Amino acid sequence: MSFDVTVLTMFPEAFPGSLGVSLIGTAWREAGLWSLQTVDIRAFSDDKRGFLDDTPAGGGPGQVMRADVVAAALDSAEAAGRPLLYLSARGRPLTQARVKEWATGAGLVLLCGRFEGVDQRVIETRGFEEVSVGDAILAGGEAAAMVLIEACVRLVPGVLGRAASLGEESFEDGLLEYPQYTRPRTFEGREIPPVLLSGHHAEVAKWRQAQREAVTRERRPDLWAARLANQQAKGD
Repeated sequence: MSFDVTVLTMFPEAFPGSLGVSLIGTAWREAGLWSLQTVDIRAFSDDKRGFLDDTPAGGGPGQVMRADVVAAALDSAEAAGRPLLYLSARGRPLTQARVKEWATGAGLVLLCGRFEGVDQRVIETRGFEEVSVGDAILAGGEAAAMVLIEACVRLVPGVLGRAASLGEESFEDGLLEYPQYTRPRTFEGREIPPVLLSGHHAEVAKWRQAQREAVTRERRPDLWAARLANQQAKGD
């Protein structure tokens, strides 16, 4: 079964972008493990110039994407039970847990906003879930959509070469990933940690776990606190 993605955007020419390269691109163009369709929202404007925005009700700067135009664009696509996601800075944070949930389904329908955003009524009436890829403001939702799509598609069976490697990645068990090394053995005076060259698999695993815990404590105290709370709840 293919993982089918539909993107509603003012700029369909932005896609596939980075989604068209490497293993993910091959899985799309050659293997057919996932599909990508874009819908040009501007094509559903009744304005001959393709305008689909208007001034904010109540006043204020910028423009807002019209509910009727966005709804017409969405209604032209066959959602087929796929989740409807609106890329929005005010949305719930994107997490690996949600990515894993979505990746097991039939696909996604993504709405890329522009200007000051989308009329709230179409978000509510069509049942869009708002999702944020980070605490930063982008000019539009296209780059955020590519982040979300890539995060999901790489988990679709057959897209990546080694499924076993996915279990050691950041966030899979609430910890960040350990640092990686390869040849040359010495680089600008820095050596590969000796334990990684020892051949003792148990010691390597122990070192990597310690590194994961250390980097998580340092860089993501929120994840570390959640891990400790979870361990306490389990009585560990």
